[in-house]
Amino acid sequence: MRLRTAVAQLLCAALLGALALIAAPAATAAPAQTPLRGGTLLFSPSGRCVVSFNATTGTRYYGIMAGQCGAVGTKWYADPGLTTEVGVTETAVFPGEDYALVHFTNPDYSYPSEVAIGARAIRINRAVNPVVGQSACRVGPTTGARCGRVQGVNVSLTFPQGTVNGLFRTNICAEPGDSSGPAFAGDGALGFLVGGNGNCTTGGTTYYQPLAPVLSAHGLRVGY
Repeated sequence: MRLRTAVAQLLCAALLGALALIAAPAATAAPAQTPLRGGTLLFSPSGRCVVSFNATTGTRYYGIMAGQCGAVGTKWYADPGLTTEVGVTETAVFPGEDYALVHFTNPDYSYPSEVAIGARAIRINRAVNPVVGQSACRVGPTTGARCGRVQGVNVSLTFPQGTVNGLFRTNICAEPGDSSGPAFAGDGALGFLVGGNGNCTTGGTTYYQPLAPVLSAHGLRVGY
């Protein structure tokens, strides 16, 4: 009788343990954040533009794009239907210089120091000043990745709204829709497309806002 009682107690304890395992809630993993990289197209009520590079102050994350893309207060969305807001323009400078800072506000996204090239991503570790003769590449939603060489630095380009100074010039082609796309050399960020002429059939010239002065002026960094 004692043996049967002991066996029954053991079986009961085992059953309770099994029930406890079944009833225990499964650990829920935090949902993965969607990366929003440089080279990504964003949308606003007035148009669309490319994020050139992501940068941070250490506590806040920003997307950098051409100042022509939108005024301060412009809201940016991840989709053309304008349903998923990701950020708002906090600073816009044009002419004189040509850049804007979009403060990213959507916690469902991550903002890595990377540039998307199709399905690939390249790491951006630093901002570098362009040098005449160096190789460079740029990415744009219309013509994809294109490469060439830096032909001039500290050049100016005049728009109907005024002149932009301190640009660098390359022989990399571009077409409408590529504006604001990032230019880089290896893991070094050079700047972003703000103007040009020609096309990718016959060739052309393109002009870029250097990134390093923008980062310095606003206490931002890449390579985080």
